Amino acid sequence: MADSASGSADKSVQVKLVLLGEAAVGKSSVVLRFVSNEFQPNKEPTIGAAFLTQKCRLEDRILRYEIWDTAGQERFHSLAPMYYRNAQAAVVVYDVTKASSLEKAKSWVKELQRQANPNIVIALAGNKVDLVQSSSSSPSPASPPESEDEADDATATPEETPGATGGEPESLRQVPREEAQAYATEAGLLFFETSAKTGQGIVDIFTEIAKKIPIEHILAATRGNTGRSGAGTSRAEGTRQSGVNLEEDATKGKDACNC
Repeated sequence: MADSASGSADKSVQVKLVLLGEAAVGKSSVVLRFVSNEFQPNKEPTIGAAFLTQKCRLEDRILRYEIWDTAGQERFHSLAPMYYRNAQAAVVVYDVTKASSLEKAKSWVKELQRQANPNIVIALAGNKVDLVQSSSSSPSPASPPESEDEADDATATPEETPGATGGEPESLRQVPREEAQAYATEAGLLFFETSAKTGQGIVDIFTEIAKKIPIEHILAATRGNTGRSGAGTSRAEGTRQSGVNLEEDATKGKDACNC
């Protein structure tokens, strides 16, 4: 670490990343788990977008993720291009217990492939696998509420009871892993199944994205365009110290990314 002091600035790469997906699939819970290794079971819906930062070490480089966590409600859809414009990476999240959320995720992927940075790295994340694993207690099989104002990040259903018994948890799954994996392969996406509640697969998403980011290309562009890193960056400077916006109690992510 001593020999990296002088060249730390040169070895640090800023990466703009956006999270997209239907409301209540757990986007903010995913990023909160990554940034500060926390889980809040009853989070309020994201309004517009929240901004968070986290560092990820990859070999001799440090990637500084600047993460835009967008609201999933349809009324905020028109704002999305403002956040994914010039993004180097995107995580599109769906809920493994809700088939329609995968269809929405596919529409986001098409939009990104059509309108975003042509070199953008896209990861597809099937969240809430804790609800379909036999090792966890089986929650009530109530379907998620359809209101657009439902909690954007409810990773587990509010009706979940720790001692609940019943059918196999796997019966709650509406999106087979094989189906989502096949789609991701066909579309050229990274693929993960995750649980923001337990932390399963969360760090893996950002680590694998880091490996795919064309770091040298970004550094070259930065040298030729000093200070410019995409839409919203100048605004981000004011929030980088706290590492969070609209997330009052999320702390700056210490070493949550053990890349």
